[in-house]
Amino acid sequence: MDSLPQKLEKTTLTNGASENHQNGTRSTENGSARTESPNKKSKEKSSSVASAEAQPEKEPSKDTEAEDDDDDEDEEEAGATEAGTTDAKKKKKKKKNNKKKKKVQTEPPTIPISVLYPNKIYPEGEVCEYKDDNLWRTTNEEKRALEKQNFDQYNDIRRAAEVHRQVRRYARRNIKPGMTMTEICELIENGTRTLVEAKGFESGIAFPTGCSLNHCAAHYTPNAGDKIVLQQGDVCKIDFGVHVNGRIIDSAFTMTFDPVYDNLLAAVKDATNTGVREAGIDVRLGDIGTAIQEVMESYEVEIGGKTHQVKPIRNLTGHSIEQYKIHGTKAVPIVGNGDPTKMEEGDYFAIETFGSTGRGLVRYDMETSHYARAYDIPGTTIRLPRARTLFETINREFGSLPFCRRYLDRVGENNYLLALKSLCDSGHVVGYPPLVDIKGCYTAQFEHTLVLRPTRKEILSRGDDY
Repeated sequence: MDSLPQKLEKTTLTNGASENHQNGTRSTENGSARTESPNKKSKEKSSSVASAEAQPEKEPSKDTEAEDDDDDEDEEEAGATEAGTTDAKKKKKKKKNNKKKKKVQTEPPTIPISVLYPNKIYPEGEVCEYKDDNLWRTTNEEKRALEKQNFDQYNDIRRAAEVHRQVRRYARRNIKPGMTMTEICELIENGTRTLVEAKGFESGIAFPTGCSLNHCAAHYTPNAGDKIVLQQGDVCKIDFGVHVNGRIIDSAFTMTFDPVYDNLLAAVKDATNTGVREAGIDVRLGDIGTAIQEVMESYEVEIGGKTHQVKPIRNLTGHSIEQYKIHGTKAVPIVGNGDPTKMEEGDYFAIETFGSTGRGLVRYDMETSHYARAYDIPGTTIRLPRARTLFETINREFGSLPFCRRYLDRVGENNYLLALKSLCDSGHVVGYPPLVDIKGCYTAQFEHTLVLRPTRKEILSRGDDY
């Protein structure tokens, strides 16, 4: 989700079993009968030997030698029979393998991630070693010890990341032209709530699902009654978030259904991966912006017989993330701006880039759907009684996490538009209208969340898809 300043004109915008071996019982009656014959012959053999000992001067006859040979063969046969009987007994004794099969996700996803990982240890994202002057961190014992102390928070956000991966996997396979934007958002949000076991501030949705189309780059989600339908020629940005104990995964991707847009998506994905690769402890934010801009502007896309250079949207940026606070204090530009601010150990960042075939500059437009309680609540009194009760609902249900009108509808609020406007006017709530480039152009977005751990960088939201 891009970073959200209150005034577009004054500040840069931030977008924000195993196999069962039961073979049955083999009949041993034949084996028992066969072992009886060698016993009798052994007695006969003993009798012959005794006779030979009684008459030492007599040479053994050929018949006796032949009988001895027969006896040897019978003994071998008896041994083989006994071995076969033993094997059969061993097979009888083999127990059934009661090892439980590992559960796999259903489609649509309905099994919570905590059930799929019963030991409650969730998978790491992509882990990368730091470069150059920070390479020593990988093996430093002090940094390793610090990392162990932070395990709980890493485990929380890895759980959120796994929810994001599994929900988006289903979404990418099932979102099709002809669906309404409301259907698309509900598909994603219902899956998120189920997999993360939504429970207030312990776990749930981190912000409204963005599904901005074409020239709209960010901050559009349908309000009640929205009838917009996804079309074959649309470029749709899907931006949604998941949190566990306030540790937020913010990740986004772009969907198209016409290969004409492939180069636009390739440019933005490459630019985002460049930002992820360049991020690290002590790296200057302005240097990351320069690297992103260089990569994105190296792409061109031909649409409708016209060739466009892919431009970074220069007044949208990535951002740092804090606990229960989607937009931290640091902005990660997608153009070179000379910002000397450095990334630091322990920082969480949403690295996101936006590319456009238009001007590469966005402005506010369309009906507002995204809102959030102000981080610093003003000391002024809320005068309207209806506004006070609405603000109590916002605090109780969302706290400092962003919400949309559909979420207010879901918790039972109605006839609240005047009260919501009053809260925005008093500064208790901030509205974030959709951000658009010029009509007729196309915009794309990709985004990942990463953490700068003491020993390594971890791209938490990385998956097989992007």
